[in-house]
Amino acid sequence: MSTSESRIPGHGPVEESVTPIPHSTAGESECEHALTHLYEYLDSEMTPDDELRMRAHVAHCSPCLAELSVEELVKQLVRRSCHEKAPAGLRERIHTQLTVMVTTTTIVETR
Repeated sequence: MSTSESRIPGHGPVEESVTPIPHSTAGESECEHALTHLYEYLDSEMTPDDELRMRAHVAHCSPCLAELSVEELVKQLVRRSCHEKAPAGLRERIHTQLTVMVTTTTIVETR
């Protein structure tokens, strides 16, 4: 690894010349903004440019890197632990409740 790059656990090298932090911060500190968008990053829902800026920020910010590491670990544990499929009856009850909620919400909003 060259001296102009850093490494984030679980991710490739980050060039230091990338402007850290995704999107407009709109009055938030860079760390507040990074933590707000942490799940977008972990779920690969950022644009490539925003992802590079997020990686650059956490490469130079120990508290944000620590939070990223914890959240990434939690996601891995949940993924590994939640491999069972819910029983058909439970899935049907949940689907029915969601349908009722959507219908109720739609009726209330149209009045």
